[in-house]
Amino acid sequence: MNLPNKLTTLRIILIPFFVGFLLYQGGENISFRYIAVGIFIIASLTDLLDGKIARKYNLVTNFGKFMDPLADKLLVCSALICLIELKQLPAWMVIIIISREFIISGFRLVASDNGIVIAASYWGKFKTTFQMIAVILLIVKIEGLSLVTNVCVWIALALTVISLVDYIMKNHKVLTEGSM
Repeated sequence: MNLPNKLTTLRIILIPFFVGFLLYQGGENISFRYIAVGIFIIASLTDLLDGKIARKYNLVTNFGKFMDPLADKLLVCSALICLIELKQLPAWMVIIIISREFIISGFRLVASDNGIVIAASYWGKFKTTFQMIAVILLIVKIEGLSLVTNVCVWIALALTVISLVDYIMKNHKVLTEGSM
C-alpha cells in the first residue's frame, strides 16, 4: 500500500475517534470537542496530501480513486450528522448536502461504466473547503465567531447546490446519452 492510500485509510480510521470525542458527554465537554476538531483537521489535511502526493509521484491507484472521495464523504457526512445530534445544524441542511453527494457519486458511477472520468470541479473543491471550515467553526463553537460560522455554513450550503447544478449541466449527457 503506497503513502497516498495509507493517508486515505488513516482518514477513515480517524472517523470513529472523531465522532466519539465530539459526541462524548453530549458534546458538552469542551476539551473533547477540541480533541475532535484536532482529529477532524488532521483527517482533512490527509485529504489535501494524499491527492497531491499521488499525482506528483504517479502513485494513483484504483483503490485511491475509489476510496479517497468515499473517505472525504464519510468524514464530512459523519461530522454533519453529529452536528444534527448536537442541535447545531438543522437536518434539512444536512439532507441537502448528503443528497448532493449521493447524486454526484451516482453520476460518477454511471460515467465510469461508460469509461468516462468526471473530475472534481472547482465548485466542488470550494464546497468541500467551506464545508470543512464550517464544521471546524461549529465544533469549536466560539460565541464571538457565531456570525462568521453562520456565514460559512450558508456559503457551504450554497456551494453545495451550485456545484450540483454545475455537475448536472456539464455531465447530463452521461445519463441521457450514455456518453459525453
